[in-house]
This record gives sequence, C-alpha cells and structure tokens, in this order.
Amino acid sequence: MQIGVLALQGAFIEHEQMLAKLGVSSFEIRCLDDLKKPFDGLIIPGGESTVIGKLLFELGLFEPIKKLINDGLPTFGTCAGLLLLADSIENDTRKYFCSMNIEAVRNAYGRQLGSFYAEDSFANEGKIPMTFIRAPYISRVGDGVEVLAQVDGKTVAARQGKQLVTAFHPELNNDLTVHNYFIKMINGEI
Repeated sequence: MQIGVLALQGAFIEHEQMLAKLGVSSFEIRCLDDLKKPFDGLIIPGGESTVIGKLLFELGLFEPIKKLINDGLPTFGTCAGLLLLADSIENDTRKYFCSMNIEAVRNAYGRQLGSFYAEDSFANEGKIPMTFIRAPYISRVGDGVEVLAQVDGKTVAARQGKQLVTAFHPELNNDLTVHNYFIKMINGEI
C-alpha cells in the first residue's frame, strides 16, 4: 500500500511518520509528476486552507486531485483538509473540492489562543487524544455522512464513502487509531 500526502504546506511530515509507524509507505505530492506514481489513498493535511487552496491552483494540482477524489480515491483530510473537502464553509465564500456533504465553520474555536486538547470517542474505537489548532468543526451533516466524533456537541470527525475528515490533528499525538481507521477504510475492512 502506498499513500500520497499532499505536501504543499502544513503538517504533512507528521502524517508520513504516523503511516510509517503502521508500516505503510507514503510519498509527498508537490507537483503534477507526483500524481503519476501509483497510490491507494490521499491525505490532505492541516495547515492554512487558503494557502493550500491557492497553491493547488497555482501548481495545476487542483483539477487532477479533484478528479481522483470524485473517482473514488480514499481521501483523509485533517483540519484545513476538512475545509478543502467540505461542500461549503459557513463563514467563507471560497469553494474547493466540495466533495463531502458537510458544511464547516472555519477557525470555529477562535485563533491560535483558542487551540485546545481533548479526549473523546472516535468511531466506536474508544477515547482518543484530539489536538485542535485554529480548528474548524462541522456545522451541518448531509445525506450519506456518518458522524464519527463529537466534542462538546460539535461534530469534529465524519466519513462519507471513501472520505474521512477530522477537525483535530491526530498526527500530532502518538495514538494511531485514526490513521489505522483510514487504512482499514482503504482496505474495505470498514
């Protein structure tokens, strides 16, 4: 198995490290040629959604990646990645991949000082550590979307088909639950 990790900005190296702990190979996607490599899943990391979105367009990666996602490539978006996959963003008019039937709130918990840590249940896998940094949350879940985690009544993880999103950064903790869930998704085990 090989996972492509979008490496334009944000916490991509941390995702690669988590995959390595699970024994899963990964490579960085930085340009169009990188999309020629065979891969079984894509991770869109946290970072700054507007910067990642701008770079996707500037580098000519936006349309090819959108096609891969729409064609069913398993995709996992964390934080900014959640915003890029969301059908709409409540407090932002920009549109990106719009591939998940969710609406998100950008910087929902405030700026950097609003960052926090929690432990809560994820997808019937028990409680896991959740690090929120300038995090969004999901304000609306549409048809076909399964809520996987909530913190204080706010939806912070969801799945729709072969797409998985978290408002938190599982790559910034030592717990492998979320990355393992993504691998099981790819393998059709869940």
